[in-house]
Amino acid sequence: MTVTTRFAPSPTGTLHVGNLRTALHNWLFARRHGGRFLLRIDDTDAERSEDRHVESIRADLAWMGLGYDGEERQSARADRYEVVFADLVARAWVYPAYETPDELELRRKVLLGRGLPPVYERTALSLGAAERTDLEAQGRRPHWRFRLDHVPILWDDLIRGPQRFDAATMSDPVIRRADGSWLYLLPSVIDDVDMGVTHVVRGEDHVSNTALQLQMFQAMGAQPPRFAHEALLTGSEGKLSKRLGSLGVDHFREEGIEPQALMALLGRLGTSDPIEPFVDPAPLIESFDFARFGRAPARFDQAELAGLNAKIVHQLDFEAVRGRLPVAMHSAAWEAIRPNLSRVAEAAEWWAVVEGPVDATIADEDRAFLAQAAQAASAIDWDADPWAQLTSALKEVSGRKGRALFLPLRLALTGRDHGPDMAALLPLIGKDRTLQRLRRA
Repeated sequence: MTVTTRFAPSPTGTLHVGNLRTALHNWLFARRHGGRFLLRIDDTDAERSEDRHVESIRADLAWMGLGYDGEERQSARADRYEVVFADLVARAWVYPAYETPDELELRRKVLLGRGLPPVYERTALSLGAAERTDLEAQGRRPHWRFRLDHVPILWDDLIRGPQRFDAATMSDPVIRRADGSWLYLLPSVIDDVDMGVTHVVRGEDHVSNTALQLQMFQAMGAQPPRFAHEALLTGSEGKLSKRLGSLGVDHFREEGIEPQALMALLGRLGTSDPIEPFVDPAPLIESFDFARFGRAPARFDQAELAGLNAKIVHQLDFEAVRGRLPVAMHSAAWEAIRPNLSRVAEAAEWWAVVEGPVDATIADEDRAFLAQAAQAASAIDWDADPWAQLTSALKEVSGRKGRALFLPLRLALTGRDHGPDMAALLPLIGKDRTLQRLRRA
């Protein structure tokens, strides 16, 4: 068996962080087992689906580094759905129902008022051919329901463990609207069968859908995939956050988040494994195991992501970021500046410090010291660790040490009281700019 997973977004908008996590976990599981990861565009909702969102989904997956091994679009599979639908109707697994939404809502309220569960009572099944003909003559068009077999529905979930639903307590689900358009349930099952999907990884909000779909696999005579239902993400405030629904790839790009940071966080969020700043996804792939997932909500913290991002940036080599750096910035400059960055874009700010000019605020008591520094800087060998030579010389002539020695130099040379290691930064500033800044200070 070739392990096959799928990510099945609807192109009615852009992907948010929860979607990205689902896509990533499907990808990690497939790669862990040497299998296939497929993209399926669930675009049966013609009114809301847009090609621009399809392109956005593809671009977002590419940015995340989630290459897929095949793509299907549900809008191209209408003929296949019709064949299966006709077969299920012929075998009485699917039946027409004529109640209007208002009638169904009224009946639901009546049942609730009696203290009964609001389960569809299958009144449509009692209609004879003449009654159906009469309703259609009145302009009624049926929606279509899948007839559940009233037996226990059991499966062993890869995260949640043994699951049990009583089909007799569930309404026969609507699978097709009166206008002929499809709801999610049946086309998804047909696609999973035809695409050879072996494992379905999705949020725990789909658990009841799984119970319904398992009987649809049975009706088609198909072996169902294994299911893994993940706990949903929560915000840092500890409850489900609507804001998470708006955090997509565009947001993370604007914040300067690297895809590796997002992958490292989302890859292990909700597991018992530590979250680590992996630039290469290989350790995430190797360790991915649903047995390590818990059932508690997974907490997504943007502050944690930002900290992880800084650790990722500190590992990125020059070639990986070259296209995002100032044109004149070279490998040595990147390596010197990189440890002080939380985002790659900040490199431009430090390169501006290197190239100057800088605006430094110098205390009066430090001006004579900086004049000594200018004299010392003109005499050292700039090809051999100029910072060590400069500070060593200044200790002797000024008697200063520690902060009193280093801070005025940093302020005069960079205009800032913090930043990259001056031993790495001073050679980038160079002799001429160093002397100019010290003399000006």
